[in-house]
Amino acid sequence: MRTGVAHPLDAFFAPRSVVVVGASSTPGKPGNVVVRNILANGFRGELHLVNPRADRIEGIQARATLDELPDGIDQAIVTLPAAQTPATVRALGARGIRAVVLAASGFAEVDQMGAALQADLGRAIREAGVRVIGPNTTGHVSTPAGFTSSFFPLGRVPRGSVSYVAQTGNFCGISLRHITSAEPFGVARSVGLGNKVDLDESDMLDYLGDDPETRSIFLYLESIARPREFLRIARRVSRVKPVILLKGGASEAGAAAALAHTGALAGDGRVVDGALAQAGVTRIHRYSSLFHVARALDAVGLPRGNRVSFLSPSGAFTVCLTDLCRAIGLEVPPLEPRTLARLQALAPSFIRMRNPVDIFGSVGLHGYERAYGDALDAVLADRCVDAVVVILMLTSETGVPSFDFLVERARRQPAKPVLVTFMGEHGHNVAAKAWLEARGVPCYMQVEEPFEVLAVLARCRARVRATAAGREGEDARQPSAIRSNSS
Repeated sequence: MRTGVAHPLDAFFAPRSVVVVGASSTPGKPGNVVVRNILANGFRGELHLVNPRADRIEGIQARATLDELPDGIDQAIVTLPAAQTPATVRALGARGIRAVVLAASGFAEVDQMGAALQADLGRAIREAGVRVIGPNTTGHVSTPAGFTSSFFPLGRVPRGSVSYVAQTGNFCGISLRHITSAEPFGVARSVGLGNKVDLDESDMLDYLGDDPETRSIFLYLESIARPREFLRIARRVSRVKPVILLKGGASEAGAAAALAHTGALAGDGRVVDGALAQAGVTRIHRYSSLFHVARALDAVGLPRGNRVSFLSPSGAFTVCLTDLCRAIGLEVPPLEPRTLARLQALAPSFIRMRNPVDIFGSVGLHGYERAYGDALDAVLADRCVDAVVVILMLTSETGVPSFDFLVERARRQPAKPVLVTFMGEHGHNVAAKAWLEARGVPCYMQVEEPFEVLAVLARCRARVRATAAGREGEDARQPSAIRSNSS
């Protein structure tokens, strides 16, 4: 974990003073939205604005030129057009500002002229001695600092333990807006890398790996700029926190889209997949999993293994979802005899209880809360079970119980994640989801989703164990002097 020594990227994630170059008094313009976002998130540092034609913007004094700024500014957010960015970067470097966020698009992702401009920008960055996020990005977010450089209208971003690194400038736009409005978790840090002219995914993964605010890391990448360095860092970080990757550009058409999107030359295949696995990185293949898996990690963490039980109000679910589990790498193990005895005591005599648990008859005999609650207690206590999915059946006719029993039992076994999904009346399902998630129980509206999430979490746990075991093996093979120095 990070020590008291300042990290070079702290100027981005914990700035004490920031300037917006290209700040605007016109509502809706990027230079105005970014100022509003910074104020909405409660940034406690100094905020400076540069605009040659405005005296005050959002109540803050604006300066006409960079030369009028005070010394010691940590970070600059530049919302000027692409053609002006190389000269602006040089000027910022001359003022001693070492962290720069470049919002403009119009570089290598567009055409050859844009590629030439990007090359000039790269030279300017090296000459000025600055570090840059972007260009072609909506910026980044650091909730512990109450700060964002995004010019997408975000409002206040809730603080949490999940961090994102995305090779799309707009992740800190529409995707983050989805999280703030639809998900029960907050974020710690979020970065849209854009065209990665300077800072890339390896830099960010290295920073987040030592970040005490970040408990899990999600990446969306279309290319990996420095593969060897990325794998080295990932191998270190994945031993202490989950590293989960969605990689775009796997197909020929996807690679072409990646080139048009951020100018990325994407590579994929079994070699890439194997190298990532050896480095402890868990791959996902759906964009929505960036949020579905984060929902579970933020609330319940990783299970100990891939063995699941589920409570089902339908025999059809027990069949179809058992098939799904086996297809995606989850086990549905036989339950211990004492667990089966507890479940059988709840059930009608004509139902033979097993895993998965057909709960419908027990509900008819004992009511919703006792049937579901006692069954959940039983399977959570089973030594063969690592996680449980509860499928709730909710209708006006069958009644909607209080769900305190579910929250209470889930908290009794914090090492065994409990995920919830629904079938029945949609309005009741939506209300139950909101109530449960506010109390730390992750919920999913589609019945397959919690199983897909658990499959990812189980693979992630296996990756953590494998990389940790690999490190122990490496240490055991080293001379004792080397082992003591590396610990």
